[in-house]
Amino acid sequence: MAVWDDALTGRDRELYERVLVERKLGHRPAVVVIDVNYAFVGSHPMPIEEAIEEYRTSCGEIGWEAIPHIRELTDTAREMGVPIFYSTAISTPYNRGSAERGIGWGQEPGRPAKQTKSDEDIQKQIEGNKIVAELGMQPGDFLIEKTGASVFLGTPLVSQLIDLGVDTVILCGTTTSGCVRATAVEASNYNFHAAIVEEGTFDRFEISHKVSLMDVHAKYGRVMSQGEALEYLKTSAEPSIAR
Repeated sequence: MAVWDDALTGRDRELYERVLVERKLGHRPAVVVIDVNYAFVGSHPMPIEEAIEEYRTSCGEIGWEAIPHIRELTDTAREMGVPIFYSTAISTPYNRGSAERGIGWGQEPGRPAKQTKSDEDIQKQIEGNKIVAELGMQPGDFLIEKTGASVFLGTPLVSQLIDLGVDTVILCGTTTSGCVRATAVEASNYNFHAAIVEEGTFDRFEISHKVSLMDVHAKYGRVMSQGEALEYLKTSAEPSIAR
C-alpha cells in the first residue's frame, strides 16, 4: 500500500488509479541527496518540538530516522560507480532568505528583513548548512550550493549531469513538499527520468509528505521503496562516464 493511500477518498483513489502512468527509469542514474544538513535535522535526534527551537527549519528526529536509509543508498551507488550529489544552501552574510521558505535566518514572519546578519547568525547558518557527517560524504562526491528550492535553479547541476551521461536522478532528502518536490518537477522539465525514495525522504508534516509523494508519482516521477531503489542500482544501473 502506498504511503499516501489513507489520504485519498474513494473517488480520488479511483481517479488516481485510472490516470496513473507507469514511469520507467533509464540506465545511467545519479543520486541527489537534498538538503540533509543540520539546519533541517538538528544537531542530534530530538522531537521536532525541541528541534525547531534550535533551527526553525528542522524536521527533528524523523530526519535522523531517514539518514541510515540515505547512507545505504549512497554506499550502494558508490559501489556501482553511480555519481552522488549533495545539496545545501549557500551561507551568506546577506539576508537572501532560506531556500525553502523565502524568509531569512532569524527573521520572524511579518517583520522587515535585516540587510545583514550578526556574526552569531552567520556562524549558525554556516554550521546549519553543513552536510550531516553520518551521511559519509566522500571527496569524489559533488556538492551543490543553492539559493532556491530546486537543486537545478541557478546551479551547474544540469551541465554536470549531462557531462556524466546521466539520464535518471534518484532523489532523497528534505523537505518532501519543498525542495524535493521542486527538484523532481525541474528534473522532469529537463527531460531526466526521476525517482524519489520514500524512506529516504522526509517532511515536518505527515500530510505534506504523503500528498507530495502522491502528486510527484502521478505527474513528474516514480516513487520507489528503499528496496526497489537498491535493486535498481544493483541490477539496472550502469556507471556514469564523463564525456
